[in-house]
Amino acid sequence: MPRKKPFSNKQKKKQLQVKRERKRGDTGSGPSSRNASVERGGERQSDTSDSETTDIRRINQQPFGRDGRHDPNRFRLQFEKESKEEVERRKKLAMETVLKPVSDKELEVNINEIYPSEKGLCFPRRPSWTYEMTRESLLRKEEKSYRDYLEDLHSRNPPGSLSHFEHNLETWRQLWRVLEMSDVILLIVDIRHPVLQFPPDLYRYITADLHKQVILVLNKADLCPPPLVIAWKHYMTSQFPHLEIVCFTSHPGQSYNTVLQKKRMRKKADWSRAGGLIDIFKACQEITAGKVDLSSWEQKIHRDAVAERLELHDEGAESVLVEHQSDSALEMSNQELYKDGVLTLGCIGFPNVGKSSIINSLVGRKVVSVSRTPGHTKYFQTYYLTPTVKLCDCPGLVFPSRVNKQLQILAGIYPVAQLQEPYTSVGYLCERTPFLSVLKLKHPSLQEKEPHQGQQGTAESSWTAWDVCEGRCHAGRPSHDPSSMPLLREGGC
Repeated sequence: MPRKKPFSNKQKKKQLQVKRERKRGDTGSGPSSRNASVERGGERQSDTSDSETTDIRRINQQPFGRDGRHDPNRFRLQFEKESKEEVERRKKLAMETVLKPVSDKELEVNINEIYPSEKGLCFPRRPSWTYEMTRESLLRKEEKSYRDYLEDLHSRNPPGSLSHFEHNLETWRQLWRVLEMSDVILLIVDIRHPVLQFPPDLYRYITADLHKQVILVLNKADLCPPPLVIAWKHYMTSQFPHLEIVCFTSHPGQSYNTVLQKKRMRKKADWSRAGGLIDIFKACQEITAGKVDLSSWEQKIHRDAVAERLELHDEGAESVLVEHQSDSALEMSNQELYKDGVLTLGCIGFPNVGKSSIINSLVGRKVVSVSRTPGHTKYFQTYYLTPTVKLCDCPGLVFPSRVNKQLQILAGIYPVAQLQEPYTSVGYLCERTPFLSVLKLKHPSLQEKEPHQGQQGTAESSWTAWDVCEGRCHAGRPSHDPSSMPLLREGGC
């Protein structure tokens, strides 16, 4: 009797997923299907990118839900695909290039060098539209405008000079809708590297073209020493004078220290105790200048805080209406400020800046799932905090820039799990940190020697990124010493 062909768990899982889709009658909407963006109404959504001219890598594949109401991959991250030859070239360099500490000048990052205006590093604009246009004509016009934008961007920047940036038109469409619907924009950045996540062109467009106010939220403020927080506030205010700046943390009351990040990852966040809620409220109060009654929002913040102290949790917290917006509701957005006496806040930010944590804190309970994986928020949602305040969420967006791709990876902008080769990023980090004194590695060439001989010459040996990775493997599991430094990890919220 012939042996049975091995059947892996992965194949079994895929088989079950196909069966569920067949049972729903949704045979053409699997993850690999070109009709993966079909909604329940049967109308296929556009999946436009610059795939006609450039290979695109779609990452963070998500499984379909049982209800099938929303396509979880519609707004998945789409970055330019690197060729196998380029990946192999970098691997070879990582094995041969000796690591050398960089100068202090190279440690500095200039926002004007990351986003040079002469290189056309703007974000794609929504083309003009009228209420007389049909939905189909509007979509076609947006697609053509987006293709023209990409052609102009690539013509001004030589291959390899641009950073990773979003190529999914569907995600850019969500940004356009949020900007049009919102009265005040919450632009959320990670305080550890805010310059990487603050596109000046977006700021100018919101303040000069849309005549709306931007509140810059410096998130994860507890992960920086207070002098650095003050320095960043001063720098951003000097560069962009019309900014309202607020510091935020989901873990208030904890002093900065080197082991705080590990504690934050283990500790469950108390959304109602987050530091910065009242500051966001005060900034909005100053901006609206009495045009919207925000007293119910202030009362909600205090009630949620009291409910958290008394450990009432869901019993004491108010319910929040969450609305999933359909495409038809977003296509022709009204731009009237404070319509019907309601303040609409729009949340915008790069992936992995803690945007979902801020929304959870504003709402007072966990309504948006939090992930350490960039690009986790998958569809447009509106949260009614009070009858006069609502919140619009936008999927995380990576704007085009000239920042080093390895810095993007280390900053958590690009998913670490999706890296095709980590050695270049490891080398970039080691050239900017005292990795030998922190990791206490033994050079791979000395591994076969006697222990007392092995330590001699370790610091003097020539290290490559490949040697660091190999030495880390030989060292075994990392110690529990708080000073130990993981080479690559995704930032937490």
